[in-house]
Amino acid sequence: MTSIKDRPFFCSWSGGKDSCLALYRAIQQGGIPRVLLTMLAEDGARSRSHGLSVDLIQSQAQALGIPLVTRPSSWDDYENKFLATIRKFKENGLEYGVFGDIDLEPHLQWVERVCSSVAIQPYEPLWQEARRDILNQFLYLGFKATIIAVKQGVLSDNFLGRTLDQQAIADLEQAGVDASGEQGEYHTVVTSGPLFSAAIYFEIKEQVVRDGYCFLDVSLR
Repeated sequence: MTSIKDRPFFCSWSGGKDSCLALYRAIQQGGIPRVLLTMLAEDGARSRSHGLSVDLIQSQAQALGIPLVTRPSSWDDYENKFLATIRKFKENGLEYGVFGDIDLEPHLQWVERVCSSVAIQPYEPLWQEARRDILNQFLYLGFKATIIAVKQGVLSDNFLGRTLDQQAIADLEQAGVDASGEQGEYHTVVTSGPLFSAAIYFEIKEQVVRDGYCFLDVSLR
């Protein structure tokens, strides 16, 4: 993997555990974080992948001390909107894009294709590491994440609201799913850890179902 040391980068930011650990590693390896990029649903109210409210993502960015850029999109125009945004990043001197993929080849191929089209170097610091090792490091470092979405028909909504810890990981495995959730079995929101200047606190309003997932609808306290 090409060195990111002393290189300015944007991070593709879901607000969850994998993008957070990827950001952490890129910073530890000497990269210079300039922007978090979060793609939103068409109405611009929530993140496209994790269903997080914009104010919650903004509070993460503030605690991380990194500016946030958001772009609403449909799935049909997602790639075009993403490309237009990172093209602007490149024009403003960003050289690298950091992503939290682990081992799904189609995801890597998409990242490499869209980044290369605007001459940005993709950086995948978690790529092909053992999934359980990644989880263990995330927890060892002191990050805290909460499960805020589960895929219907794959994982019980009893997991919603649980802190991601070793017991939760064991229970996920007992439920027959990959504990890392790399196939989209569940999503998390990170609320504290070594990169955060302050913890983020939220309250649960209700459960909602969208696009085959059961989400916790949460708001900042």
